[in-house]
Amino acid sequence: MNNEASTTKSNHGAWLFLGGTIGFYGLVFLIDPDYAAGSFGHFVDMVKNILPILVLVFLLLWGFELIGGIKEKLGELSGHGSGLKGWLLAIGGGILSHGPIYPWYPLLQHLREQGTRPALLAAFLYARSIKLPWLPLMVHYFGLSYTLFLTVAIALFSIPHGWIVEWLADREGPR
Repeated sequence: MNNEASTTKSNHGAWLFLGGTIGFYGLVFLIDPDYAAGSFGHFVDMVKNILPILVLVFLLLWGFELIGGIKEKLGELSGHGSGLKGWLLAIGGGILSHGPIYPWYPLLQHLREQGTRPALLAAFLYARSIKLPWLPLMVHYFGLSYTLFLTVAIALFSIPHGWIVEWLADREGPR
């Protein structure tokens, strides 16, 4: 299947999903308007929380487009020949990234299209489970040695996790 047909099919499905979701919420509104209004309020709050991160990701993508050489540099740092630098960039970036994951998806898709290894994308996502702002609270409840061990274990296990994801992606074939 060529890439253009795949994109068209996925866009069609996205519109169907959006329409189905709107239809479902319309049905919920007919059955229980107060519940639907509360749900819509939660949605608006979520959009308010996500919007700054989403704007940041799009600004980063726009900046990458403006600075032509940065694409090649990111490709070198995250491509198949990236070596230790690529792993450190992926794991470090995952640890430093904050907020919900879905605003990061456009940036990750852009990096994948630029040739980033699936292993590094998976390591980034895996390392996101280390939450720097929560480490002091974790030390308070579980102690320093447990927190350090768990944090290092998560960072280290992001590497075999990435290898497994890349192996599965290679078996599936190119997208």
